[in-house]
Amino acid sequence: MSDAGEKKPARPTAQRRTPAKSQRRRSRELAVQGLYEWLLSGTDAAAIAAHLREHEGFDKCDSAHFDALLHGCIAEAADLDALLARHVDRKTTELSPVEHGVLLIGVYELKHCIDIPYKVAINEAVELAKSFGGTDGHKYVNGVLDKSAADLRPAEVQAMRATRA
Repeated sequence: MSDAGEKKPARPTAQRRTPAKSQRRRSRELAVQGLYEWLLSGTDAAAIAAHLREHEGFDKCDSAHFDALLHGCIAEAADLDALLARHVDRKTTELSPVEHGVLLIGVYELKHCIDIPYKVAINEAVELAKSFGGTDGHKYVNGVLDKSAADLRPAEVQAMRATRA
């Protein structure tokens, strides 16, 4: 009997490997968790940082970037909220705490982390919103930070738009 009519067992499909998270991505994830706690409870930044440093896997993050984000966002919250207020459709206090925290990180990086291209800062915030936020929160974060980038890094944004045209 011929085996031409027999079905061969299906090959197992190759599983897509997700790339390892960068140290900076991990620091952003921990920082957004800390900002969430701060926005809900008003807990002291040092206490939040100490608690998060006990988190399993903290050693895999960029601790300097984590400290800059958490402490910087909390210390400058009023100024960062004022920057965001130009582009949000409601008071920042009325945003979900996750999206508010993600927006604080995004606008902080746009303002202070010039070594991070603005598109990367926005994309990282969008990824945080996808991981921690509501269903379409990432779209809102993207729109707000895109407009904020034009305010905070006009030359970089104009150069990028000019290369597309």
